[in-house]
Amino acid sequence: MKKVFFCLGLMLVIASPVVAQDWKDNPSNWNNNSSNWQNNPSNWENNPSNWNNSQSNPKANLIYDNEGHATGYVVPKSNGSGVNIFDFSGKNKGYYNY
Repeated sequence: MKKVFFCLGLMLVIASPVVAQDWKDNPSNWNNNSSNWQNNPSNWENNPSNWNNSQSNPKANLIYDNEGHATGYVVPKSNGSGVNIFDFSGKNKGYYNY
């Protein structure tokens, strides 16, 4: 019986970093959810009308496709945990966590 509990405990310890990593990048995590104001395109920091996100701004954090066409922009999260990815219509296309 002790061996069974030991094996189960060992499996939990080994699996915990994997589970934690999955949750960190999970869209249901509040830090990644577009309902969170920090990730919402209605927030001026994330808005495509903001000069910092404009295709016309040479210093903007733009995203390019393989042909070199700008397809969107990234906005650093205010808590420093990563960036949000938007297309030029303001739709949140994803995120990247550090």
